[in-house]
Amino acid sequence: MAARSYRLTAAGRDAWEGQDAAVPADYRRILWMMDVQGHGGVAEALSRLYPPDMLEEWLGEMEELGLIESLPEGEADEDAFVSRSADTMALDQAQLREAAKIAGSTLARTGAYVSMDRLRRRPAPNKEPAETVVLIVEDDPDQLALADLRVSMAGYKVRVASSVNGFLQALVDEGAPDLLLLDVMLPDGDGFDVLGKMRRHQALGSLPIVMLTAKSDPGDIGRGLVLGADGYVTKPYTKNVLVEVIEKILGRRAG
Repeated sequence: MAARSYRLTAAGRDAWEGQDAAVPADYRRILWMMDVQGHGGVAEALSRLYPPDMLEEWLGEMEELGLIESLPEGEADEDAFVSRSADTMALDQAQLREAAKIAGSTLARTGAYVSMDRLRRRPAPNKEPAETVVLIVEDDPDQLALADLRVSMAGYKVRVASSVNGFLQALVDEGAPDLLLLDVMLPDGDGFDVLGKMRRHQALGSLPIVMLTAKSDPGDIGRGLVLGADGYVTKPYTKNVLVEVIEKILGRRAG
């Protein structure tokens, strides 16, 4: 099937932002990803989550419902989602499953994983560790204290927050950090939701983000890879593991 370009409508944005129960959850997720990713990047993400034939059918239904609209052939829109061919989408799904499998295996073996594909697309920072701010978002007081100690001992500046609201307040009060260590399970939100919203933000979309998790399930890993995680560290972890991931992502150690 030839590629088609779709654009989110105001009704589509309202449906996912308001979590309209009349719209299927998968549709709301697709709408959210189209709004979050933008610039066509969502095509790869969706192709990794849904079978191509099913996705094409769903997009057609969403267009009928007025949640998205297709663009006339030849019309350009930088925020449009461009559907993929079935062959390409199936290949992307296989690639994601393989990447998630490798990441899960690496996490189980070493306790850490870094997405080198993302790092290759990001210029290395030019700050010294003493000038580099690492914001740690972790709700467990003991885990937060340990992470604070380990990152501080490595020479980085540390800021901390114990909730999503605390994290957002830290951004308002002190600005963006140079790297974010983000717990997946927080008392007032989900780390993956925070990750997705950060990637949507124009000014903060490229912020290096490492997920702190107690799980190494390929499904969770795949979700994080789709949303744009730069790396994972499984709890409990050692100082060396945590610092090595930070150094890799900040370009201070070869991959």
